[in-house]
Amino acid sequence: MDRILVVDDDIMNLKMAEHILKKNYEVILVSSGQEALDFLAQETTDMILLDLHMPELNGLETMERIQAMDEASEIPVIFLTADNERETEIKIFNAGAMDYIQKPFLAEVVLRRIGRLLELFHLQQSLQQEVEKKTGELRESSQRIQRLSEQIMMSLASVIDAKDTYTRGHSMRVAEYARELARRMGKTPRELDNIYYSGLLHDIGKIGVSNKIINKPGRLTEEEYNVMRAHPEIGAEILGNISELPDISIGAHWHHEHYDGSGYPDRLAGEEIPEVARIIGVADAYDAMASRRSYRDVLPQEVVRKEIEKAKGIQFDPVIAEYMIKMIEEDKEYKMREQ
Repeated sequence: MDRILVVDDDIMNLKMAEHILKKNYEVILVSSGQEALDFLAQETTDMILLDLHMPELNGLETMERIQAMDEASEIPVIFLTADNERETEIKIFNAGAMDYIQKPFLAEVVLRRIGRLLELFHLQQSLQQEVEKKTGELRESSQRIQRLSEQIMMSLASVIDAKDTYTRGHSMRVAEYARELARRMGKTPRELDNIYYSGLLHDIGKIGVSNKIINKPGRLTEEEYNVMRAHPEIGAEILGNISELPDISIGAHWHHEHYDGSGYPDRLAGEEIPEVARIIGVADAYDAMASRRSYRDVLPQEVVRKEIEKAKGIQFDPVIAEYMIKMIEEDKEYKMREQ
């Protein structure tokens, strides 16, 4: 049974309202705005019938305070008034009331209006609950898809790194360094995610390069080097088909471009190189120096720092390189390296 709170300072009006409503509703009677507020602070109701003219707190003032209460602000309110002036009607609706009932009460009018408005209110509640339910289901589904996508990308990164005996964990480290660089550059959470995913898959084109070339212990021949240099374009072609993350191919395609235009595959220079690729390029080169190779161990941290410094404006975007140098300086225990 729906519950209705009736607020009126006239005891006769309260009794009349109770007489009309009690067969169909649970009725709570209070004689002042403050009593109504005290009740609503402890309990709830499905509708409020609120007298407009009351001492101390009038109906409009009481309505304002009800709307400021978290638990009561959405309860539909019908004003009770003997006024029939246009100005009063405007004030009532501007205050947020759903309707008003004129005194003296006519039982049939009261019941019809209350019944109609409660039906509308419950319909709105049902719709809101359905929307929230569907939104929750979509959010949960979206989160599952995102987790699955992340797991797939992590697996792909592991497959890529597994091809190279000497670069295990490289893709994950590059993704983490790239995300931290981007964070320091003030990128949004969405941009940080995109850069992280781009870093994870920046070397995916190596899938198209034979293990013999990737794991060759000595220097590559010119022909082998040309095959290796094709991996950015292979990666861009693979990732270009992922429509949900249209920017993810950028890091793969251009992370070997150099700021002075001497890189590959397209010899882009300066800001012609997309920012994502410039970020990943710095992270990639850093991890290459801070990782083991067939011909050397991890380079000392100070050597890596000097190489980054020396390549500012040549291989690397100077601004991004400075962020990388700052990260190196803060890494007192040289944790940013292959362990």
